Amino acid sequence: AKLLNTRQTQKNKERPLKRQSQVDIKEEHYSKCQACARRIEKYITRKLGEDWIFLVLLGLVMALVSWGMDYASAKSLQAYKWMYKELHPNIPMQYLAWVTYPLVLILFAAIFCHLVSPQAVGSGIPELKTIMRGVVLKEYLTLKAFVAKVVGLTAGLGSGLPVGKEGPFVHIASICAAVLSKFMSIFCGVYENVHRQLELLVAACAVGVGCCFGAPLGGVLFSIEVTSTYFAVRNYWRGFFAATFSAFIFRVLAVWNKDAVTITALFRTNFRMDFPFDLQELPAFAVIGICSGFLGAFFVYLNRQVVLCIRRHTALSQFLTKYRLIYPGVISFLIATLTFPPGFGQFMAGELMPREAISSLFDNYTWAKHTGDPQILGKSAAWIHPKVSVFIIILLFFLMKFWMSVIATTMPIPCGGFMPVFVLGAAFGRLIGEIMASLFPDGILFDGIVYKILPGGYAVIGAAALTGAVSHTVSTAVICFELTGQISHILPMMVAVILANMVAQSLQPSLYDSIIQVKKLPYLPDLGWNHISKYNVFVEDIMVQDVKFVSSNCKYRDLQTLLQSTTVKTLPLVDSPETMILLGSVERSELQALLQRHISPGTATVNTANYCKSDTLSFLCQIDAWEQEELNKDVCFDCCRIDPSPFQLVERTSLHKTHTLFSLLGLSHAYITSMGKLKGVLALEELQKAIEGSTRSGVRLRPPLASFRDTNRTSISSEKISQATQAWNQQDSCVVAAQNAADLGTESPLPPYSNSPQPSHLHDEGEGLCSNYATDTDLDEMELTRPVAEDISDILKDISLRSTDLYEDEDEDEDVPL
Repeated sequence: AKLLNTRQTQKNKERPLKRQSQVDIKEEHYSKCQACARRIEKYITRKLGEDWIFLVLLGLVMALVSWGMDYASAKSLQAYKWMYKELHPNIPMQYLAWVTYPLVLILFAAIFCHLVSPQAVGSGIPELKTIMRGVVLKEYLTLKAFVAKVVGLTAGLGSGLPVGKEGPFVHIASICAAVLSKFMSIFCGVYENVHRQLELLVAACAVGVGCCFGAPLGGVLFSIEVTSTYFAVRNYWRGFFAATFSAFIFRVLAVWNKDAVTITALFRTNFRMDFPFDLQELPAFAVIGICSGFLGAFFVYLNRQVVLCIRRHTALSQFLTKYRLIYPGVISFLIATLTFPPGFGQFMAGELMPREAISSLFDNYTWAKHTGDPQILGKSAAWIHPKVSVFIIILLFFLMKFWMSVIATTMPIPCGGFMPVFVLGAAFGRLIGEIMASLFPDGILFDGIVYKILPGGYAVIGAAALTGAVSHTVSTAVICFELTGQISHILPMMVAVILANMVAQSLQPSLYDSIIQVKKLPYLPDLGWNHISKYNVFVEDIMVQDVKFVSSNCKYRDLQTLLQSTTVKTLPLVDSPETMILLGSVERSELQALLQRHISPGTATVNTANYCKSDTLSFLCQIDAWEQEELNKDVCFDCCRIDPSPFQLVERTSLHKTHTLFSLLGLSHAYITSMGKLKGVLALEELQKAIEGSTRSGVRLRPPLASFRDTNRTSISSEKISQATQAWNQQDSCVVAAQNAADLGTESPLPPYSNSPQPSHLHDEGEGLCSNYATDTDLDEMELTRPVAEDISDILKDISLRSTDLYEDEDEDEDVPL
């Protein structure tokens, strides 16, 4: 009985233990499942956050947007043509419909962009170049700008006016990439990194061009040439992957909509492949390239002068700013009137829309020889007139569309210049081709076989050359290969494009750089070719020497005074005003927060509602006294984020190397140091003005003879050099002595003077403390032994971008509709 009772007791004791173990086992199983689910979730999240997912989404979205815009604009143009034809033969009603339709669409695009997002106006590539340099442009990559750009561009393309899609579409793709980056940051936090976002913008630019024309290869190369000064090869695959996927989806959607039988080129040509051209035609192709260079430079010049002409006339500028719809309305009315088919438009193929004009200019027929019914030519029949020569028709088309495209691209709507220039180049090339076909009516004899001249091939070469000249790119040749689907004219096309670039780049900046200069965006221009002056100008000649800085032993009062007297975003931190050793840099927001935390009365908050007026005034006086006492304390930088390694340059860094570093690293400013001592600062604006040969920004330029340069020096002995070095060292010690003497009478460690490395810029107070300032004459005599320019502007004038006319009206109001 005792044993039974003992066993029963043990069983009773073991049961809850068993249950507990079962619960533990269940909990263990549950924790394992939960951990497995977490691992799966992390794996999926990590995979969804990878680059290829982002690029697939970007390509898919942009292909859908591009196809949707093309579909909507094509339907709009169909309605435009249908309305015009249905009113036949009533000429007045046809004219009314022909003029009113594009006028309404352009005015709608202008007012929609103005109300939703004014940043959507224009091409977008100039702003993208600036953003990819690291400059923040507000509201340019927002969802509002995306909506305004898409709607406004669709309306502009549907109007039939000479406006392009390529530039705005690069902007649209960049906005899409920025929005997707925010979404993808949910899965992977690396997308919040600024440098990672800039890398993705490079791929977005390639996608914009790739899905716009269905040309992924040319799109990647064009985006690199247009938007990047230096390109990171690690971004190469991203651009090709996204552009290829986007172009593929774009063309698949066209097949799905039965716009094409299969995936083919956008403007497919059928030139013969066995003998596309003869070597005797190469001089004609070279002429097309050289003439395209001059025409491209003239196009950029006219485009800039139209904008500047309006800005120079203050009354006109203010009037167009107040009545924003007048300028686009007048331009639309003028262009539509001149292209009216029964009117003057019959002499310039005015009834053809931009894409129809390109397709007809690329065809295989020789219009100058055609004598039969023009209707068998299809759309190309618009170029045949019974009483006017085809040469006159093409020439009038080129001349009229040239100035129309110039002024149309200045309208305050989303519009690009690539496609209008592409049409102009095709017309110019076609004109040369028709002339060649007339000069050689029987063709060119080769190996006993006569080959006819193909004017369509000349049109393709002209299109590539003129667009290359305007944009300063060579990749337009690749874009033309992909647009036409043939590579037969690769050699003459490359010759023409390279010649056009050589001529255009020597005359004018690119269209996008010209817009950057007109808008005065903070972008660093390119240095000129083969100018030795860029190696002889040093950073000490162009740096700003009056540097506002923070010292490590300053007081809160000094910090408050400094923040109130300057607006710079980043300030250098030095150990003391006497030694000026650079310790790092501090953001302005950090200093403001540091000051606010120290003098904020939040720690001594008292409810003054129950106090009388005199008590309240007394209390406020106490707070003021407490604040003044706190301001006299030394600043504690322990809780302040300091950049310990700001970018630094030495005084003898050449202008060429400085330009390279700023372009490669995307710098906004750099500190100039000598043996660790802060000597000056160089911002992007000063470097830009130095390259353009302008010094009107108040930049204190040192004379070119202020420092010892060994270039072109042949007759200076080593003894004189050592004497000069000793003199400079003595002067530097006297500078420190003068600073110490001046600081004895001041409580603030912030400098009341500008720290200048040369004696000629010192204040008069220091002259009585140093006895060897007479050596300045000796130094100048030594420097004058070699022939150099008398002024820094003489050295820099060779590097000018030929854009001094852009700065004649710097103080004028910039709020104009252009």
